[in-house]
Amino acid sequence: MRIAVISDVHGNLPALDAVLAAIGSEGVDVTVNCGDLLSGYVRPAETADRLMGVGLATVAGNHERQLLTFGPDRVGMADRLTRAVLSEDHLAWLRSLPAVLSPVPGVLAFHGTPSDDLRYLLHTVEPGGVRESTVDEVVERLGEVGGYSLLLCGHTHLPGSMRLPGGALVVNPGSVGWPAYEDEQPYPHRMEAGSPHARYAVVDDVSGRWEVVFRSVVYPWDSAARLAEGFGRPDVASAMRTGRVVA
Repeated sequence: MRIAVISDVHGNLPALDAVLAAIGSEGVDVTVNCGDLLSGYVRPAETADRLMGVGLATVAGNHERQLLTFGPDRVGMADRLTRAVLSEDHLAWLRSLPAVLSPVPGVLAFHGTPSDDLRYLLHTVEPGGVRESTVDEVVERLGEVGGYSLLLCGHTHLPGSMRLPGGALVVNPGSVGWPAYEDEQPYPHRMEAGSPHARYAVVDDVSGRWEVVFRSVVYPWDSAARLAEGFGRPDVASAMRTGRVVA
């Protein structure tokens, strides 16, 4: 079995198209999308059309939940702008997406953790910043996943993997469309991929256990950044061009 994994497209259609084209040459059996699909500042409605058309195995991320359920007083700018351009067909599709999905036997996909779409899995935020999570932390956050040998997540926008006791593999492919951001919760921190490339991962079990290779793809990120500037987000545009958060 050979699986492509994507996550955190965030409405960046040029990045998505580049990644899907690259995946087309990988000879995969299935492509899994780990959520945060549309909310962003590039082409959210057109990204919805593209994703609905290709029919990937897809889970909802925290931005799908927020976009569908938060009122005007709670919704963030990316979700608010995206909600305004989506059709009823787009919204119906988002409502149909599960939070957790087993696309093939032995594989579990989710956004943050299986029980919390806002919780980082492979990274831990502390008062001093972000560090890689320990095995014990990851095991605790996963909960009961004993029946799965491959666990696919997103949310942090950073590619990474961890082999768990017993041999199961956790994989985060990184972000297709938004390579750097900062957040204030639970403490101020930055997540930075360090370059503007669109990212995905390919996993296979040809060796007898799951192994992962991470890919990075060139796409016209300056064009995407100019669209973000048009939405009044020069900070997001800079992140798209550099993979870093503006100081």
